[in-house]
Amino acid sequence: MPDPKISRPKFPPGYADRPASILTWDWVAAQLTESKHYWLCSVRPPPSDAQGGKPHVVPRWGVFIDDKFYYDGSPETRHARNIEKNPHVSLHLESGSQAIILEGTAAPAGKPSPELAKKLSKAYSKKYKEMGYAPKPDSWDKGGLYVFTPKQCIAWSNFTQDPTRFVFED
Repeated sequence: MPDPKISRPKFPPGYADRPASILTWDWVAAQLTESKHYWLCSVRPPPSDAQGGKPHVVPRWGVFIDDKFYYDGSPETRHARNIEKNPHVSLHLESGSQAIILEGTAAPAGKPSPELAKKLSKAYSKKYKEMGYAPKPDSWDKGGLYVFTPKQCIAWSNFTQDPTRFVFED
């Protein structure tokens, strides 16, 4: 993934009027790598039922590798069915004081290469083994792995001091 374009997010007057610094993508990537809990927001397909077009938010476990977020789950889950129809999603970390808000697309990742499968297995096991989850490299051979690719990110470690926007060009 190419280096992102970095700028300030646009806020209404009175919000972060005199920021003193900007964040680096390395800082954001470290937070995404170290976090154990993420929130994924997708949108229900319209108007197949009364819930169509409404957002759906779900907590996810996952790993951030090579500037992409990988997570797994059944294709029958609500969020998987949502992204099948509309791949545009948001991904957030838990903290509101050190916020990382990503927008991008999610899709089934398919069977990972042996090298990527090993990276994923190692990263998942490091983060979640003590919570009872340590998938093997062949865990996604028949599917169930998804990849989120960021298109933009707004982040801050201190809202009034360093709000930063990252945009990724295709």
